[in-house]
Amino acid sequence: MKAKSQRDLFAGLLFVVTGVGFAYGSTQYDFGNSSNPGPGYFPFGLGVLLALLGALVLFKAMSIESRDGEPIGRIGWRPLLVVVGAIVLFALTLPRLGLPIAVVLTALLATRASRESRWLESALLALGLAAFCTAVFIGALKLNLPLWPIPLSRWGAL
Repeated sequence: MKAKSQRDLFAGLLFVVTGVGFAYGSTQYDFGNSSNPGPGYFPFGLGVLLALLGALVLFKAMSIESRDGEPIGRIGWRPLLVVVGAIVLFALTLPRLGLPIAVVLTALLATRASRESRWLESALLALGLAAFCTAVFIGALKLNLPLWPIPLSRWGAL
C-alpha cells in the first residue's frame, strides 16, 4: 500500500512514536487514580492521546488522496536550530537568571526563527510571556522557581 501523503505519513509516525514513548516512560512513575493522580497519570494519558492522534493522521495519509502526494519539502534548518537553541538557552538561564529574564531571552531568540518577525513585536511578546509565566508558575501554582538572578537573591534586596 502506497502512502497518498508523505507529509501526513511521517507526521503520523512521529506522533505515534512520541506518544508511545511518553506513555511507556510514564509507567516508571506512580500512576495514582482519578481522584488523586500521581506523576505518571497525565503523561500516560497525553502519550496515549498523542499516539491515537498519530494513528488518525496515518490513516488519513494512507486513505485520502492528496495533490501530488504532498511530498516532503526542504527542511527548515533555521527555525529548527533557533528553536532548539532557545530551549537550551532557557535551560541554562533559568537557574541563574530567574524565570522572567529566562523567558524574555528565550522568547526573543525563538522569534528569530522567522525572518518576518520584528523587534518591537518580539519584545512585547517576550515581556507579556514573562509576566504571564511569572504570574502562573510562581504566583498561582507556587512552583519553586527562581524569580531573580542569583546575586540579587543572595543580597536579600528583592
